Amino acid sequence: MSEPPRLIKKYPNRRLYDTKTSVYITLADVKKLVMGGEEFQVVDAKTGEDLTRSILLQIILEEEAAGAPMFSSDVLTQFIRSYGNAMQGMLGAYLERNMQLFGEIQKSMREQSQKLYGEPTKFNEELWKQFMSFQGPAMQSLISAYMEQSRSVFQQMQEQLQNQTRNMFSGFPFPGFPGVPGFGAQSGVQPSPGDNKTPGEEKKS
Repeated sequence: MSEPPRLIKKYPNRRLYDTKTSVYITLADVKKLVMGGEEFQVVDAKTGEDLTRSILLQIILEEEAAGAPMFSSDVLTQFIRSYGNAMQGMLGAYLERNMQLFGEIQKSMREQSQKLYGEPTKFNEELWKQFMSFQGPAMQSLISAYMEQSRSVFQQMQEQLQNQTRNMFSGFPFPGFPGVPGFGAQSGVQPSPGDNKTPGEEKKS
């Protein structure tokens, strides 16, 4: 039977209390839990509301503002535009799956390092940190480029979906729908022979 996630309570003064160690912790400490792969849950100390996502977003915000951002302004703009969009659910699932793949790649790299250098020691951990410090900017650039490419793919998918929807409904006589024959004309109204005459021609007749 798996253990319940580590419980962290957030108080009105914005302080975080770790119920496992019975001490107050900071966002940096929560980040260490994330990096260590430990499951945890942050709840409001008074209402019990789950605040885990809110805390994780705060950590991401601090990391993005620290000088080595992972997401460009264009990517963040596209994220915002995706909210309320028909593609929102699909985009979320797509990003979640690909982040899982990145996690598996990182895990595989660590396992390969252990095979080459043996069980983790303080020296090996320092080597790993140095390696990741060199690889960090490159990996961030890779992920940023990947996100840019993903954004283009989803824009194309959205355009294709719109075109398919337009083609599918163009065969139905919906008034005012683009692509329907006679679009813009008033249904059931036929022009009379005198409708095309100018005022001068009407006087002559």
